[in-house]
Amino acid sequence: MTTAVPAVRPANPNFSSGPCTKRPGWSLDALKGAALGRSHRSKAGKAKLKEAIDLTREVLEVPATHRIAIVPGSDTGAVEMAMWSMLGARGVEVLAWESFGAIWVTDAVKQLRLPNTKAVVAEFGKLPDLAAVDFDNDVVFTFNGTTAGVRVPNHDWIPADRAGLTICDATSAAFAMELDYDKLDVVTFSWQKVMGGEAAHGILILGPRAVERLESFTPAWPLPKLFRMTKNGKLDEGLFEGETINTPSLLCVEDYIDALNWAKSVGGLKGLIARSNASAKAVYDYVARTPWLKVLAADDATRTNTGVCLVFADPALAAAPLEKQAAFAKDFVALLEKQGVAFDFGAYRDAPPGLRIWCGATVEPSDVQALLPWLDWAYAQLSPALAKAA
Repeated sequence: MTTAVPAVRPANPNFSSGPCTKRPGWSLDALKGAALGRSHRSKAGKAKLKEAIDLTREVLEVPATHRIAIVPGSDTGAVEMAMWSMLGARGVEVLAWESFGAIWVTDAVKQLRLPNTKAVVAEFGKLPDLAAVDFDNDVVFTFNGTTAGVRVPNHDWIPADRAGLTICDATSAAFAMELDYDKLDVVTFSWQKVMGGEAAHGILILGPRAVERLESFTPAWPLPKLFRMTKNGKLDEGLFEGETINTPSLLCVEDYIDALNWAKSVGGLKGLIARSNASAKAVYDYVARTPWLKVLAADDATRTNTGVCLVFADPALAAAPLEKQAAFAKDFVALLEKQGVAFDFGAYRDAPPGLRIWCGATVEPSDVQALLPWLDWAYAQLSPALAKAA
């Protein structure tokens, strides 16, 4: 393997899986129209929030039957709003195959302490048996495992005539993958992922079946103010028109509006998906010809097109204790950060040691292509010490 320094560097070295890189061409000028210093309840403030909701519907192609709200606490806040408000009416199945799915298991089993709860857990890189899911229960799952690079392959496993609700954490899937809103009763995400927005705000999308649950079921536990979506037994419709529960950042909202308008300029949802697909394909094609790396996702049909997770296939490293694998991965990432080539692309702290390259729509596919030879270079720098240690 050559140790020559690659001739081309990524124009943008930001490959973080969240907060993700800003859209191409972004500058502070994009925020000039923000309603700064105005109340979010003023006419100007509410208009900005409503614009963000309407553009979300347009770009994501959300049907008119579904409500969209901006909520606090990023995607985590949105998922937990749904869980705390809707679960408990029937049995629950929580599917987990990576770190955030495991959090929803903890919420259901240890925090809400819901009876008749089943945790369906698979190891990193694999999906649980989707065909075995009982949809008489409410089902909570992540569409795309941000920390494992494993996604559900389609919506076919979700029946149209299900009795329970589907609560889908789609935070690294929305804007990069097709979502079937007829099969997903609750969809959540944060705009700091695929859209490269600023953190702390979540989006909650409710279908008619979720609204019916909210209006017909009262949980046995008290709900914090931040989780309350009904008033006098009816859905708080104002929340879905931009009347947020607490104070949002109108600067962050303006940034999201800018990202949504950029999305329209690149072809809307289809254009965004195409950009993610192109970047992810470049990585997967590279790994296919690179013997010292492999894809964490065990099944090609479940490979993500956003947070692509890779592990080291070098036999000496694969046989080493996890702490040594983690140290090698840390040195690998640090080496390319020192070169100014790539930032924040190490595996998630709970995941198997390796690399995680964000390929969401705001990343330029050309930057991913430019990064790949640098991976070979970094490995060439570090592998002699690895061989010596073995």
